[in-house]
Amino acid sequence: MITALIGSVSFFAVAIFYILLAMGLPYGDFAMGGKYKIMPKQMRVACAISVFIQLIAIIFILQAGNVISIDALNTIAKGVCYFFAFYLIVNTIMNVLSKSKKEKLVMTPLSFLTAICFLITAMNG
Repeated sequence: MITALIGSVSFFAVAIFYILLAMGLPYGDFAMGGKYKIMPKQMRVACAISVFIQLIAIIFILQAGNVISIDALNTIAKGVCYFFAFYLIVNTIMNVLSKSKKEKLVMTPLSFLTAICFLITAMNG
């Protein structure tokens, strides 16, 4: 399913971005309200945990979209996609309300696109 592929690629891009934040690169203007240009060490840990969760979400959207087949995930993939769709819609709202113009311009549409992909994949999965 095309929405599963688009959603997984967009979420993978976000995961790479969060890896860069976790490594201490100066892209904090695009995340978490733009409060920090370089994430403090505790925030870097949060970024690393976020990457792990994003990679799990990618597996579930690919499963629900029938791009991959992992039998153990069949029964929960659709529900997990609905969860991430809801989470990403809330995330989109938070990005819209961000003080960071960069976060608003870049992360808001990316989050919204990914939310829609998770939602459509869940509905069709």
